[in-house]
Amino acid sequence: MADRKAMFVDTSVCTGCKACQVACKEWNELPMAEHIGFTGNSYDNTGHLGSVNWRHVKFVEQFSDNRQEQRWLFLADSCKHCQQAGCMEVCPTNAIIRTEFDTVYIDHDICIGCGYCVSGCPFGVIGIDDVKGTAQKCTFCYDRLQNGQQPACAQSCPTDSIQFGNLSDLRSMANGRVNRLKQNGVTQASIYGDEKVLGGLNAFYLLLDKPEVYGLPSNPQLPSKKSGGAYFSSVLGLIGMGLVGLLTFRARRMEQIAQEKQSKIDKGVD
Repeated sequence: MADRKAMFVDTSVCTGCKACQVACKEWNELPMAEHIGFTGNSYDNTGHLGSVNWRHVKFVEQFSDNRQEQRWLFLADSCKHCQQAGCMEVCPTNAIIRTEFDTVYIDHDICIGCGYCVSGCPFGVIGIDDVKGTAQKCTFCYDRLQNGQQPACAQSCPTDSIQFGNLSDLRSMANGRVNRLKQNGVTQASIYGDEKVLGGLNAFYLLLDKPEVYGLPSNPQLPSKKSGGAYFSSVLGLIGMGLVGLLTFRARRMEQIAQEKQSKIDKGVD
């Protein structure tokens, strides 16, 4: 795809300031806070991605055995916009599409909120909004891309930890950055999200430790590989939801007819 866009997140220069997280919420008009306070012993006060958290800055605190040395790792996480997207694999209504920028987008006019995409995503990215009733996740600021702008998170990052542009250019930048870090003794530096990971991620990362340390699966799998009947189950689920809706409508209509008949009787109308 000639216009294939991507995002490169360099965790080695991320300071955990959360400017990207705030910018994402402001641009997409998402609730600013679900709760007040930190999660456990961490300075992370968001906890995870979800229906109102499309970008989440992870805080990973590491201590030596004697707890005399400490290292903080940060990761501005979001939807990966996978080349082989598990959410698209299991969506029964084709509400999840690939845009002209090669990003993965949920069409909320078609989404029925069945939740199969939630379990189909190996990264735990998607959530169902309690109010809207549809699946929600990072859109790569699709509306901004259509107007020649970069995503709000990339624009707001003060350290340029989040880089946005053409995928091929960002791949070259990322590889060069890893080589420089290794030359300076950062031997654990690596790229997460190359072609080995679900055909390649359009939002990929430079990590300073193993993926599991950041809460990322080292070998994510498509739902079809984990369960051959994933799509079939989705279709059955859709049919079941349709039947429930039909029966509910019929029951409400019968109740309405009965109430109208009783009203006429009460008024003495034949």
